[in-house]
Amino acid sequence: MMIGPNRQPGNPMDTLFFWASKLIWALISPDSLLLILLLAAYALILFGLRRAGRLLLGLCVLMTLIIACFPVGEWLYAPLESRFAPRELPAQVDGILVLGGYVEPSRSAAWQQVQMNNAAERWEMFTSLARHYPQAKLLVTGGSGTLLGQHMKETDSIPALMQQAGLGTRDVLLETESRNTWENARMSKALLAPRPQEQWLLVTSAAHMPRSIGVFCALQWQVTPVPVDFRSTRGALWRLELRFAEHLLDLREASHEWVGLLAYYLTGKTSQLLPGPGGCTD
Repeated sequence: MMIGPNRQPGNPMDTLFFWASKLIWALISPDSLLLILLLAAYALILFGLRRAGRLLLGLCVLMTLIIACFPVGEWLYAPLESRFAPRELPAQVDGILVLGGYVEPSRSAAWQQVQMNNAAERWEMFTSLARHYPQAKLLVTGGSGTLLGQHMKETDSIPALMQQAGLGTRDVLLETESRNTWENARMSKALLAPRPQEQWLLVTSAAHMPRSIGVFCALQWQVTPVPVDFRSTRGALWRLELRFAEHLLDLREASHEWVGLLAYYLTGKTSQLLPGPGGCTD
């Protein structure tokens, strides 16, 4: 097991972007907006503006019913996930890289056991590819994406996960300091210094792949996408089902990806709003 020497000097603009993105998202995420609108409706009624309060409350009820009855999150997931369909992999590769986001560091530390979330397919695919390409270099990138838990890193769990996967003797580079997708790619490239002719596989969730490919292309690193963790049900997007909590979570996470695409495009971290399967040649 090798740990990459990636203690890079902090970039003040990257830190500002990280903090701003977290704080702004906390306010504009769908669940937060719904709560803010409900509180605003209550305040309007409380202060005598009953008509306006009832109208706003009615809007909240309508939004809640739509979210509860329809898979609105999947409607947002679908165009992202359809950008990079699974495809046949090359016979030989130089390396395999997986983006973090599948381990819960604080919960893992609390229970002294690795706890994974609903993006665990990233790790499953990574280990499967590691067995398929026994000579390939391996890189796991992911520090902490939380504002107040930077001392607990996702990569702290990788040695135990490698042992569980039967890959305990395999060398793997750990990029431990990145906090978001931009830093995943930038710090991984600095750690690896990949040559232009090298072929690397990039494993991440299907909905996250467009933004990831856009960032890697902006850094002049051509990688082969391996999308996993598909969240939309292709061919069955128009259906009626009463699942409010599940639909709200999907809406929150899918909206986060679209907001991330826009933020990365506006700040120059990607050259396209919605990178496609042509990769860096689009």
